[in-house]
Amino acid sequence: MTETLTSTTPASGTRTRLPLLDVLRGAAILGTLMTNVWIFTSPGAEWGILVSGMSETSFGSFPDAVESLMRLLANGKFLSLLTLLFGVGLAIQYGSAARRGEPWPGRYRWRALFLLAEGALHFVLVFAWDVLMGYAVTALFVAWLLARSRTVQRRVMWAAAGIHLAVMGVLTIVLAAGAPLTDTGVSREVRDLYAHGGYLDQIAFRLENALALRMEPVLSIFLMVFLFLLGVRLFRAGAFGDDAAGRRIRARLLVWGLGLGLPISLFASLAGPELFLLDRYVGGPLTALGYLGLIGALVDRVRRPGPLLHGLTCVGRTALSGYVLQNVACVLVAYGIGLGLAHRLDASWRPWWVIGLWAVVCAGLMIGSALWLRRFRAGPLESVQRWALRR
Repeated sequence: MTETLTSTTPASGTRTRLPLLDVLRGAAILGTLMTNVWIFTSPGAEWGILVSGMSETSFGSFPDAVESLMRLLANGKFLSLLTLLFGVGLAIQYGSAARRGEPWPGRYRWRALFLLAEGALHFVLVFAWDVLMGYAVTALFVAWLLARSRTVQRRVMWAAAGIHLAVMGVLTIVLAAGAPLTDTGVSREVRDLYAHGGYLDQIAFRLENALALRMEPVLSIFLMVFLFLLGVRLFRAGAFGDDAAGRRIRARLLVWGLGLGLPISLFASLAGPELFLLDRYVGGPLTALGYLGLIGALVDRVRRPGPLLHGLTCVGRTALSGYVLQNVACVLVAYGIGLGLAHRLDASWRPWWVIGLWAVVCAGLMIGSALWLRRFRAGPLESVQRWALRR
């Protein structure tokens, strides 16, 4: 999620920007916050979600229905879309290196290692559910794979998908066959840590529990490999172009992605927490393909871009900065080291204040990125990375 997310490139050979990619990246960045905002505002925050899970899907009251619907539409979907787009960025970097006659992966290894360091800092200093570290490790493998034949890439892609589905299937069967999952609750000590504890204490807690907090990238490593390679394949097929071929591909993704993904996620959400993996790691990626097609169809119909489309484009062009800054903003609003609203506002304020926080942060990122790009070519963190990699 660095320059690979903001590059301009062609499928043909001339350097032209694909506007849809920026919009998709912006939507994916703000969409991941639609899931993460519930983590920041839950008791015990990052650790609380790990030990207790998200609140169960319920349509018993209007507030519960709104929260459940928002989580259903976001959980795993936009993260999968962002992962796929990272694969697109990797294909862009590979194409750029080939046009310049540079060896591959060559300097890209340093870019991935720098991203790994950025992710480690983000994990320690800001948010335990960081995605950058997992992306960096996956990028190193897929970058090496891009130097192999397309037949090898295709076989690895489908093998990774098969292994991922097998792992999720086995784990889901084990969870469903065992004792029903119950909310064991978050300890008072952890609740107080995020409600009243100091910043250094929170850092120490993340470091002490790093192994448990870093389990998601391990659990989803084959999914990330598949989505990276799928992004490469879709890019090469012209799925992001504004021509008839691109629109045909996106139309198919819309129908099949939403047609399969949303029913799976809905069923898994309503069936209970034992099917959580099915929702996030099977329904989520499928629905992400549908979202790609849906956003593409909407963009195709826009004749005069308005503030929303412009804002999404600007966030997409500053994706790394937007991802980190939205998490910093939520930490400062929700945790006790800032305003502490997650503790100060009682349950009667949910889900409205959480949705409001998401909307305000999204608006702030869209406005802020648009203003920033009036003066600078790249986002602040993207610029730091470019400067460091030129040294």
